[in-house]
Amino acid sequence: MARTPQDVTDTELSILQALWDRQPATIRQLTELLYPGGGQAHYATVQKLLDRLEAKGCVARRRNKTPHVFETTVGRDDLIGRKLEEVADKLCGGSLTPLLTHLVRTRRLSPRERQELRDLIDRLDAKNPSRGPRR
Repeated sequence: MARTPQDVTDTELSILQALWDRQPATIRQLTELLYPGGGQAHYATVQKLLDRLEAKGCVARRRNKTPHVFETTVGRDDLIGRKLEEVADKLCGGSLTPLLTHLVRTRRLSPRERQELRDLIDRLDAKNPSRGPRR
């Protein structure tokens, strides 16, 4: 199955996560973060991954500084949403309900997490009063 240009691999995702936590960053900084004490091979790996992510439009390179500095151009929430929709399309005919229901039933949610879900549903219902509360 062909990947869409915006798809990221697990290895590319590790670069994005590092950048979300610590951006902007240079290749050297990312290499030290992901491969502490790593050598030239690890540096080259990070450089190649950044090149791929830049081509996919997920990171931007500031070329006006030396060394070049990288930042994400895609937000964590945007990527999460896209990935969840992709899974829902593949497994649930596009519906998020079976996916979310499964996650809620099989994961132990803390009281705080359950309250956050209730609050989210209440906010969504308030925005769409025509739908009314579901029972």
